[in-house]
Amino acid sequence: MNIRTGESETLNTEMLAIGRAARLAARALADAPAAARNRALTAAAKQIRATVAAILAANADDLSAARASGMKDSMVDRLKLDPARIEAIAKGLEDVAALPDPVGRELARWQRPNGLDISRVATPIGVIGIIYESRPNVTADAGALALKAGNASILRGGSDSTHSSAAIHATLCHGLREAGLPETAIQRVPTADRAAVGMMLEGLGGTIDLIIPRGGKGLTGRVMAEARVPVLAHLEGLCHVYVHEKADAEMARAIVLNAKMRRTSICGAAETLLIDKSVLPSLGRSIFEDLARAGCEIRGDENVCALFPAARPATEEDWRTEYLDAVIAVKTVGGVEDALHHIETYGSQHTDSIVTADKATAERFLAALDSAIVLWNASTQFADGGEFGMGAEIGIGTGKLHARGPVGVEQLTTFKYVVRGSGQIRP
Repeated sequence: MNIRTGESETLNTEMLAIGRAARLAARALADAPAAARNRALTAAAKQIRATVAAILAANADDLSAARASGMKDSMVDRLKLDPARIEAIAKGLEDVAALPDPVGRELARWQRPNGLDISRVATPIGVIGIIYESRPNVTADAGALALKAGNASILRGGSDSTHSSAAIHATLCHGLREAGLPETAIQRVPTADRAAVGMMLEGLGGTIDLIIPRGGKGLTGRVMAEARVPVLAHLEGLCHVYVHEKADAEMARAIVLNAKMRRTSICGAAETLLIDKSVLPSLGRSIFEDLARAGCEIRGDENVCALFPAARPATEEDWRTEYLDAVIAVKTVGGVEDALHHIETYGSQHTDSIVTADKATAERFLAALDSAIVLWNASTQFADGGEFGMGAEIGIGTGKLHARGPVGVEQLTTFKYVVRGSGQIRP
């Protein structure tokens, strides 16, 4: 479908057509066996491996345009594909296919005194609109997870990854054809016109049941402000690592370095380091030297700057900033309660970690902190559905309703109540 940007009437008509096609596909998926959905995913994975060269060529076009536009290196890294990353995409599809079928699960069952048999059963949500930015792998992850859970999806990727996403989407369509499922079960909005996003947020004539944004604060903020349909999202990944005074030194150094520098552009990257004052002169110096050697800029409070002159003085805004880059804010604290207070004040309820050998302190941190993911002696970079054994994820939910943490196939279902009777009537 060729959507001509700037022609609002045509765009509206064609976007509504996408919505109607998705609704029809969702009905077809409701009747499709799990084996067909799995076959579509494994066939798509095979097609990805067969078209690596074409996907890389498409990605090269996106990278060239991104660099020409002055995109910073950390964001280019989010966009870049290589053979290893493409293989990971294919493997991710196979991993999702291998997961247990989330549809039709009996979540609970009980009998009433009057003989009614009541069960709560997992069902597809229906049509999910997924709006995302640079990461082309989200095209595969989002389409696959929605399909596995019996949902049709409408994918609207960012203009930065348009060629890469189109190439990956073509492999998903191939898989759907191979499995005898409608290609409209996974549709891609083929326009960079921002008006298309607005139409999705309005629900495309009532055809979209849920919107999931995956991207930066600007995108997610717009979606949450303008959506007229339910939204499953996180606004920011402002993640913390707290190094307690009883932390193992070598473990703390390894975790902090990995949490910040493994990949700085992902939402699970640590943005703020909290460290107990009692271990700042010894352990703190080693951690700062590790980060500096890895090319990380340190913005610290007055204690940090006094100890490590290469650090820049942190401002109030630094405690609230998701850098997505090789920058970390560092604050000294007076113990676990001080650390908890800081995270509760500035955090985004995404992912936060404590490093300590003291079990009681760790359990206090894990129980008291209301983040979607809390860790003990582990890197925040494990905030990932694949690392949780979910095969893949669409994003990390930080809201309080429906789903929190990695959003995988089970989180893309809802439920209904099935009541079996034997002639009961209500008096």
